[in-house]
Amino acid sequence: MKKILLAMVMLAAVLLPAAAPGQDKPAAMPARPFHDGPVWVITFVHTKPGLGLKYMEFLASDWKREQEAFKKAGLILDYKVIGGESHSPEDWDLMLMIEFKDLATMESNEDKMEAVSMEALNMNDQKMLKGYEDRSAWRDILGDRLAREIILEPKAK
Repeated sequence: MKKILLAMVMLAAVLLPAAAPGQDKPAAMPARPFHDGPVWVITFVHTKPGLGLKYMEFLASDWKREQEAFKKAGLILDYKVIGGESHSPEDWDLMLMIEFKDLATMESNEDKMEAVSMEALNMNDQKMLKGYEDRSAWRDILGDRLAREIILEPKAK
């Protein structure tokens, strides 16, 4: 039994950080060289052949107007459209990115976003459904991702 206790004490001494001289507590863990940043909702879009310009016209008008209204209302931080080279007929060529302060802010403002969107675009349910139908002829949504930006510097204490 004494051998087991001695082995446990020796193992603890190796695994646990030692206290600095004059301290009762073990040394603090080193600071991480990064911290969590804002949350991005990323939508991958494949525009249909010959209809990319039509979809870009929508993005530059209604979609942009909606995103600007979200920014003005303090619901989002920023938005971006990224173009990329499609490597197959099933691959994305546009990435739509919307930046939120954090996940909690994004989730708590869903109802507000819908109200701001309807007002900014002078929408009702019928117009909204018609818009979805029209855009489905111009592009395919391949999927969405939720991602957190990583800030490469220690978090301020």
